[in-house]
Formats: sequence, structure tokens, C-alpha cells
Amino acid sequence: MSDEEEDIVLSELSDDELVPQMHDDLYDGLKEEIEEAVHILLGRGWAPYDVLTKALVEGMRIVGIDFRDGILFVPEVLLAANAMKAGMSILRPLLAETGAPKLGSMVIGTVKGDIHDIGKNLVGMMMEGAGFDVFDLGINTDVDEYLAALSEHKPDILGMSALLTTTMPYMKVVIDTMVEKGIRDDYVVLVGGAPLNEEFGKAIGADAYCRDAAVAVETAKEFMDRRHNIRASG
Repeated sequence: MSDEEEDIVLSELSDDELVPQMHDDLYDGLKEEIEEAVHILLGRGWAPYDVLTKALVEGMRIVGIDFRDGILFVPEVLLAANAMKAGMSILRPLLAETGAPKLGSMVIGTVKGDIHDIGKNLVGMMMEGAGFDVFDLGINTDVDEYLAALSEHKPDILGMSALLTTTMPYMKVVIDTMVEKGIRDDYVVLVGGAPLNEEFGKAIGADAYCRDAAVAVETAKEFMDRRHNIRASG
């Protein structure tokens, strides 16, 4: 390493230098560097939750803002999310042991008849990056699979994605079934996908339509804040 002066040696950085460096490395999708830096901070006695929030979540928040503003695009965000995932896989077992606070949980899937998953994967990764537990049902998810996952995981949020105009109406099938079963009000329902819009979200009875992954994270956080405030005041 010493031959190349430009190379940053992560272990030689102070905490105050290492955390912003991690934000940069996340932004650039540098998976190995993120893994190394997570190990370094843990080795210095950082709590897993602090590594998650101050280094990874804050880094992904910056990525999310630039994605929303059209500075970053899907391939770059997927790389960043992938690096985030690598850091998360080191932290997850430690977080479970320490019982770190979670923002909430989410079940997400692409609806029946639709096999597009880049947008859904991005939402899942960024939600996880923001501190949510995410249960991803994959593609082509029918109403029974959604209901089974809701009953098993008891999430705060149900997320549905569609990229085809022909599969969009299936979201209404799922919501109508939840209404019939008397469980609709137990969950925040977020919908997204290229052909959707706000009017469609309202028409099918979703809580919100999310234009992209960054908006989905912001919206989910708002709903969780509201829920906590209601509980606190109640």
C-alpha cells in the first residue's frame, strides 16, 4: 500500500474521517471497503446500531436524495444498495443480539402476473437501509401469498409493485380482500411502479403512491412517525 500514496488506508483514518469516507464509498458502491470499514468501527468498540445509523443509513440517505433529484440513476443506486447490504449482513446478527430499535417492518412483492423486480428490489434495499425489516415475496405474488405473509410477519407496511398496466388492477384485488377480511386498517399500504400515479393509488384505496424508492422510504417514515405519535398521545 505504501508505494501508492493516494490509496486511503481505512484503518488509519480517525472515526471522524472514516464515517464520511464510508458515505463516499457507499455512494460509489464500494462493497469491500464498506465491509472493511464496518469491521474497523466494530473493532473500535462502536455499537452495531451506531454503525448502522451514522455510517450506513446516513450514507444511503444521501444516495436517496441524489436519486430523487436525478443526479444518480438506478444502476448506481443498486450498486450503493448492494454495498449497504454487505455492511448490513455483518451487522444484522449483532443488531439482533443487542435488540436495536427498528423503525418498522414491511412485506413487499410484485403483484400476480408481473415479473419486474428492479424497482421493488431497490425499495426493499433502501427500506432496509433506513432501518426497516423487509420481507420480500418476490415476483408474481398472488393475494393468498400477501395475506399469508401479513399474518406470519405482522408488518407495519405492505408494499406492492407493478410495471405493467395489465397487472395494476390486481393491487385492488389484494386491498379489497384485506377489506373483506377486516384487516385493511391494520397496515399502511404503499403502491408503486412506472404506470401508476397518485389518482390510481387513491382509487384502489392505497394509503400512498410512491414515485420511486426514495419517496417510498420518506413516506414509510412519515407513516411510522404518525403511528408512534398516535400511540404516544393515546
